[in-house]
Amino acid sequence: MKKKFVIGLLTLALFGGLTLSVNAQEKKKTEVGKALDHTGKAIGKGAKSVGNKTAEVAVKGGSKVADKTWKGKMAPDGSDVYINAKNEKYYVNSKGAKIWLKPSQIKTRVETKN
Repeated sequence: MKKKFVIGLLTLALFGGLTLSVNAQEKKKTEVGKALDHTGKAIGKGAKSVGNKTAEVAVKGGSKVADKTWKGKMAPDGSDVYINAKNEKYYVNSKGAKIWLKPSQIKTRVETKN
């Protein structure tokens, strides 16, 4: 009985020691480390927005060359509506993706008088 008690106590101590050593490996962030993390996130966010804008401009440029622009009509977000060779209507969103439109989604563009 004493032998089982001692083995159990040693096993408990072993697991407790492993738990403490795992917690000891965790590093505390300093002010410099926090600033670097913040800067890294800001750079990533900026790079993502630049990539989205580049994709949008590239797709819109290709659409203006390859497809027709539907004059007097606009997409739900106010951008131009393009018509491809299969007579499908679409617009290009802010991430550079072609969003296909239903006839009910196409709006008439209001002309402003200067």
